[in-house]
Amino acid sequence: MPETDSQNRAPPLPLSHLDHLWFQAGGTLCNLTCHHCFISCSPKNRSFGFLSLAEVKRRLEESVPLGVKEYYFTGGEPFLNPEMTAILIETLRYGPATVLTNGTVLKDEWLEELRAAEARSLYSLEFRVSIDGFSAETNDPIRGEGTFMRAMRGVAKLVELGFLPIITAARTWDIDRDHEVVGEFVAMLRATGYARPRLKILPTLQLGAEEQRTHGYRQSERVTGEMLRGYDRSQLICEHSRIVTDRGVHVCPILIEAPDSLLGQTLEEATRPFPLSHGACYTCYQYGAICSNPSSGTRGA
Repeated sequence: MPETDSQNRAPPLPLSHLDHLWFQAGGTLCNLTCHHCFISCSPKNRSFGFLSLAEVKRRLEESVPLGVKEYYFTGGEPFLNPEMTAILIETLRYGPATVLTNGTVLKDEWLEELRAAEARSLYSLEFRVSIDGFSAETNDPIRGEGTFMRAMRGVAKLVELGFLPIITAARTWDIDRDHEVVGEFVAMLRATGYARPRLKILPTLQLGAEEQRTHGYRQSERVTGEMLRGYDRSQLICEHSRIVTDRGVHVCPILIEAPDSLLGQTLEEATRPFPLSHGACYTCYQYGAICSNPSSGTRGA
């Protein structure tokens, strides 16, 4: 595995506290094949499997004494997991939950159940919907033909039921166009009835399908000890998060395919430090908090 020069290698980063617990609920199975997916999810990728409701319940109980404050669910496409609605309903007994989805397979009955469950809960349920362009012409070359319209139908369902989905877009355009692209996104979302849209722009990660689309990480793109001096390490997801897959507990959602990312079979085992030796660690260092929501918490007055 490529590393920085041994004289200036970044020290292993300790877990300061386990605030966020992630679940690879959808494994690597997805109904789409996006050209920038950093773990190359697709309809044929079953390298990671679904998490069952029973397994999630066990991990939720395990998380309580460790003080976990928020729960995140990702994939693959989580809603391909037939137990996903029940998983989210159960999680709302423990804390705020966020599910990352492409929005194309949502069913009215699932969303109505989840709306009712959130209304009964002290905690919020967030949806993050991945749409990588503000039109079919800008989105579909990345995510597949027809995906823009299907995702927007999903967004419309969420808005109609009172959810305020966070629209996440990977930056596949030049960064100097951010202001223009964000403006186009906001205008499009408002025109479709989402009056106060929430938008999160993410950097691409040079892994998986994106490595084939553009390029992988260069040797120079590594975190060094010097770079961490005076740096707010709480911006790095591995400082306060871990993720559960069907193989065990890994350091973060980005690196689940890296052999050294598997830290143990229990949350307690996975609290050990992790070396920032991967190229993806450099992207997290550059942009900070790329996986977390802008904000979440309990509902109330």
